[in-house]
Amino acid sequence: MINKIAASVAEALAGIKDGSTVLIGGFGTAGIPNELIDGLIEQGAKDLTVVNNNAGNGETGLAALLKTGRVRKIVCSFPRQADSQIFDGLYRSGKLELELVPQGNLAERIRAAGAGIGAFFCPTGFGTELAGKRETREINGKQYVLEYPIHGDVAFVKAERGDRWGNLTYRMAARNFGPVMATAAKKTIATVHEIAELGTLDPETIVTPGIFVQHVVKIDRVATQAGGFKKTGVTA
Repeated sequence: MINKIAASVAEALAGIKDGSTVLIGGFGTAGIPNELIDGLIEQGAKDLTVVNNNAGNGETGLAALLKTGRVRKIVCSFPRQADSQIFDGLYRSGKLELELVPQGNLAERIRAAGAGIGAFFCPTGFGTELAGKRETREINGKQYVLEYPIHGDVAFVKAERGDRWGNLTYRMAARNFGPVMATAAKKTIATVHEIAELGTLDPETIVTPGIFVQHVVKIDRVATQAGGFKKTGVTA
């Protein structure tokens, strides 16, 4: 019987090795799998390469992971924000390597990894420092830069619902990078707020098929007095 539901975050993260490339879903603060990031901090893997749209906010989540000093390199589109003090300090002191990638290129490089594409040409960045010394080519009178896929050893995804086969649905903007990252990693770990009975998810609403997911962890959610939501606890 296929059952990808993990009893805890720690169980799902077991086996992540030093030197891993970790794809972390999220756009700003939307769809960030904070519980998995906190679990990775406790797990202790180091010398990591992290791929995310941003480079952390404030002192929590991805910023907290950076603060541990266990991230060697970050690949992202928007490293600097008003509250990116952790990234700023590490980068300016030479303790963190940055690969800056235009947002569309970032998404497409990850998608290419999942689709088995060896490389592709993209016009974004041509004639700028971002292109570096990479191969360029003129196609139909327009200049393009060669881009390579971004593969992950593990992907962290925040979904809304999932079943024991690993099929996932998402909530609104929390979807962002999650689906493409799930296809581009050797192992995908997803948090969900609801475990659905097998067969109850409408196939038309499943965004990430279970074939791309290895572990699902349920994260409880309770209403706040303000009418919003907060997450508390980790259960199977």
